[in-house]
Amino acid sequence: MENWGLYIIAGVATGILSSLFGVGGGTLMVPILTLAFCFSQKSAQGISLLVMIPTALAGVIRYKFNPDVSISLPVAGWMAIGGILGAVIGSHIVFNLSEAILKRMFAVFIIIIGINMFMKSFPRADKTPPQEQRVEKQKTNRGEFHPPIA
Repeated sequence: MENWGLYIIAGVATGILSSLFGVGGGTLMVPILTLAFCFSQKSAQGISLLVMIPTALAGVIRYKFNPDVSISLPVAGWMAIGGILGAVIGSHIVFNLSEAILKRMFAVFIIIIGINMFMKSFPRADKTPPQEQRVEKQKTNRGEFHPPIA
C-alpha cells in the first residue's frame, strides 16, 4: 500500500471527471488501475465496482441539491433493479472469460461509447436544441405538457 497517495490522486481525478462528464467512474478507473497500477482487468473491475458505491452516493447527493436537476426516483429504482440483475449475470460471464478477451471487450466498449458521444456532439438536422427537446419530453412524461394553441 505504498501507493496510497497515488490511489487518492487517481480517485480524485476519476471523481472529478466522472461528475464532469456524467460517466461511470469505471470507464476511467479501470484503465487507470490496469495501465498505471498494473492490476489485472478483473481486479480493476472489482475495485472499480466497490469504489462505485460511496462515490455514486456522494455524486447523487450533490446532484439532488441542484434545483436545475430533476432526478426521478421511480426511474432510478427500476433501473437499479435491472442493474442488480445485470451485475449478477455480467459477473458470471466475466469469471468465465480470459483476461485478454475481457480487455479487448472493454476497449471496444470504450471506443463505441467515445464514437457515439463524438457523433452526438454535432448539431442535429432539426432546429430544436437538444435541451429543449428533453424538457418537452420530460413535461410530456409527467403529464404536464399542453400543446400550444394554434
